[in-house]
Amino acid sequence: MGETTITKAQFAKRKILEVSSFITTIIVLIVDALLGYFTYRLIILGYIPLAVVFILIIAIISFSFLIPKAHMFRWMAVGLAAWLLFSIFPILYTIYNAFTNYGDAHLITQTQAINQIEAQSYLPETGKAYKWVAFRSPENAYLLWLKDTEGHTSIVRMVDANAEDHTLEVIPGQNGIGELDEDGVPKTIEGYVRLNRITAATDKNLTTIKFGDPEKTIQVRSPSEAAELLPLFVYDREANTFTNQQTGVVYTDIEGTYTAKNGAKLIPGYSAVVGTKNFVQFVTAPGLRGPLATIVSWNFIFAFMSLFLTFSVGLLISIIYGDPKFKGKKLLRSLLLIPYTIPSLITILIWRGMLNPHLGIINRVLNSLFGLSPDWHNVPWLARTAILIVNTWLGYPYWMLVTSGALQSIPSDIYEAAQVDGATGWQRFWNITLPLLLVSVGPLMIASFIFNFNNFNLIYAFINGGPPIPSATTQAGYTDIIISYVYNLAFASGRGVQYGYASAISLVLFVLIAIMSLAQFRFTNMWEEVGENV
Repeated sequence: MGETTITKAQFAKRKILEVSSFITTIIVLIVDALLGYFTYRLIILGYIPLAVVFILIIAIISFSFLIPKAHMFRWMAVGLAAWLLFSIFPILYTIYNAFTNYGDAHLITQTQAINQIEAQSYLPETGKAYKWVAFRSPENAYLLWLKDTEGHTSIVRMVDANAEDHTLEVIPGQNGIGELDEDGVPKTIEGYVRLNRITAATDKNLTTIKFGDPEKTIQVRSPSEAAELLPLFVYDREANTFTNQQTGVVYTDIEGTYTAKNGAKLIPGYSAVVGTKNFVQFVTAPGLRGPLATIVSWNFIFAFMSLFLTFSVGLLISIIYGDPKFKGKKLLRSLLLIPYTIPSLITILIWRGMLNPHLGIINRVLNSLFGLSPDWHNVPWLARTAILIVNTWLGYPYWMLVTSGALQSIPSDIYEAAQVDGATGWQRFWNITLPLLLVSVGPLMIASFIFNFNNFNLIYAFINGGPPIPSATTQAGYTDIIISYVYNLAFASGRGVQYGYASAISLVLFVLIAIMSLAQFRFTNMWEEVGENV
């Protein structure tokens, strides 16, 4: 009996595993099919880089769940897919865009741009204009009743309609045409519904459909007029050029924009690879070098001073309240943590109001006491000072917490030995406290420096990078840092967004941060050596 029971249990367990494996396989195949269809649509639309990412995601999921020997990867397959889609792809796509002209008027693929340009039409001198009434079938097939300026009427089918005659005479009783109204329009056509003016005007398909003979098409131009329109531009696929049918002007493809010899351009253009043009523009453009030099230098000053001030204030508070004899330190510490508990955006907006040159409480106090009213928003050095004050207020609680813990980890016998040797308080701080503190908080200082180097929220929310730099040909301010300047260039420029150029600057920014990080890690290693010798 025992053996029979074990056998049945094993059999049941095996069947459950088989059913579970079968269900898993079906689910994975369904997911692969959905992702595959989505990938196919991406390829059709020309979004090849994103399509490649989804192909890799399909491969990861299929490999992990359908290959028995790869079962150990199942638990991380979804995470890998998400990491690939939301982390790796944006990085690689940013690198790719840095070498393209991606931006306003260059947001779509070449195929999409060609289709949109070919869709443009014009009314030739010999073309006729008509009044029209539309009829629609349940299958979304259309007929168009036309009446020209001479009073002649006809009914035309769509160009791609499967019929011998594309133009029909308006004769009641023939071709399903019913009784005519006072304007000569059929009240009914068999298999079709007559559209009223409101329904026809809101039908998005009507303006894109070509009616009549393929060699002489008719299109709806407005709610009241249809006309014999011809394509305005003809595309030569071998030469990759467009020719204007009215003027004969030829437009050649120049870096994603079809351009004539006289400089006229066709819209839209398409996203095309332009090599290192964005980087060359970043380095050589006269209008950019001035503000960039100011912005980059201020970016380094802002990051360094923010780190220095927040660390110094936080460390000072930690040392003061680290004294066991200090009364009420727990309450005061809790109060000093308040800036850390309030969302930074709210704090920034509060400080912006307090530092308002005309209505702010700080200027009102300064004016009443000393007769001063600093213009924190419009004077460059005052605006930068205000930014550093606000950032110090936001950042000191963090360093107060970090240094409080780090100070407690320093052995007290070191201080006792130094005191016996006659070291002063300043000597103990400079030769013992600070070196040992930097060993433990060095990596956090690097992270803080990098955070402030890219502290977009403070710069943007306070005064949006202002005051503006008068000599700059682009939107740039004295308190702008590189990341806020890139944002203005990509999204707030009056000349349109320039994603490719912004991506190039982002790559330069990445290289700068990488170099700084390596240098700072080298600096922390030096302090580790000092710490070993203390």
